[in-house]
Amino acid sequence: MDKQYLIDFETEVKEKYEAGDIKAPVHLCGGNEDQLIEIFNNVAEDDWVFCSWRNHYHALLHGIPRDTLMDMIVRGKSMSIYSKEPNFYSSSIVGGILPIALGTAMSLKMKGENNKVWCFVGDMTYESGLFYETYKYSRNFGLPLELIVEDNGLSTNTPTEETWGGKQTPPADVFYYQYERTYPHHGTGSWVLF
Repeated sequence: MDKQYLIDFETEVKEKYEAGDIKAPVHLCGGNEDQLIEIFNNVAEDDWVFCSWRNHYHALLHGIPRDTLMDMIVRGKSMSIYSKEPNFYSSSIVGGILPIALGTAMSLKMKGENNKVWCFVGDMTYESGLFYETYKYSRNFGLPLELIVEDNGLSTNTPTEETWGGKQTPPADVFYYQYERTYPHHGTGSWVLF
């Protein structure tokens, strides 16, 4: 799967949304294709992937079939994509994905399984106490949890650095990348009447 494949998929979602075929909120990906492709080169087929509402690229890269994903989005499930094959779960609750990912990692360790959990969060979630508690617990107990901070400098439309009066540098064992989003927080930037 290459960058253009991802962009073309999201363009089709945009067109369906603007045509009124999707009658639910959508949070489109864009601007972070290269970074995600690189990270997903490390994600095994049987690993778990958890992420937030901006999840279409993550779902495709982890192996959710294109048509299955498009069907879920058209049915209004864009912000809560899930799958058992592959192991994938997203949530629209800010920071809500962290304790679920942590619990899954603990379960894998207790069962002696070799797969990992990958948890993608935005930069505002990264600045929250819940992130630090998850990070500390997972590292102190040697859990198979990889944390990824996707920094577009915004929480919805609020500048993260301005909100917190600065930015913290993530620990060396946390994946981190910056990008400029292609689409607004919600929708496509065009007013849509249903």
